[in-house]
Order: sequence, then C-alpha cells, then structure tokens
Amino acid sequence: MKFESLDFLYMPSVDPASELEWFETVLEAEVAFAIEAFGTRVAMVRQAAGPAILLAGHLDGERPVLVFRVDSLEAATAELRAAGADLSDEFGIPHGPVREIEAPGGHRLAIYELTRPEAAAHLEGRRDF
Repeated sequence: MKFESLDFLYMPSVDPASELEWFETVLEAEVAFAIEAFGTRVAMVRQAAGPAILLAGHLDGERPVLVFRVDSLEAATAELRAAGADLSDEFGIPHGPVREIEAPGGHRLAIYELTRPEAAAHLEGRRDF
C-alpha cells in the first residue's frame, strides 16, 4: 500500500495554548490556526516542508498519529484489510474521512481522503487562543 503523502502529525497535548506558544516563540514555527471548539483546543503549526504538526487537546495517548492522505479511503481500506491490517471505524477531520490503522508496537497511523479541500483555507489564520 502506497500512501499519497504524510500530511499531518497529530500530537497529544495537555496544554495546546502553552505548547503553541513554545513552538511559535522558540522554534519560530508558523501558526496556521488555533481553534477552540467542541470542548477541545487544536493548533496547527508548520516548521518546515513536510507534514503539519497538530497539537490536539482531545487526543489520548502519548504517541503522535501519523496521518497519510490516500486517493480513495474505501480502496485503501479494502487493500489494507486484504493484507491483514485492522482499521478503526470511519470518523472525520475537517479535511475528510479518516480511519486509524492498528500497527505493531503501539505505533499510531491513520489514512484519510481529502474530500473537503476548502477546509484548509477556512481554518487558515483562525486564532481562538
């Protein structure tokens, strides 16, 4: 299974506001957005070419989730299941539907299909905290 790209690193965060401040001031990361909604806070920062980092207050665990884009979530799900992978039920992020992949060693991977490309522009620049 080939993924199209690694788009996001979802990082569990105990305090997205203070962690965002650190990324912004110490690492001089570009803040794409910092939103507060549905009882949680999520901030996206960009430090270099490559995946964006999302500091997610609602994400459990200690390891990040590497989120890869696929052309078709349905086709990728079928291919991964045929290869023996276990996948979660479908859920969503602003950019489209997602499924987590259970990987050995506790690694956290997910695949998503970009069905709402306008989501990035809609969130860009929003600063709730």
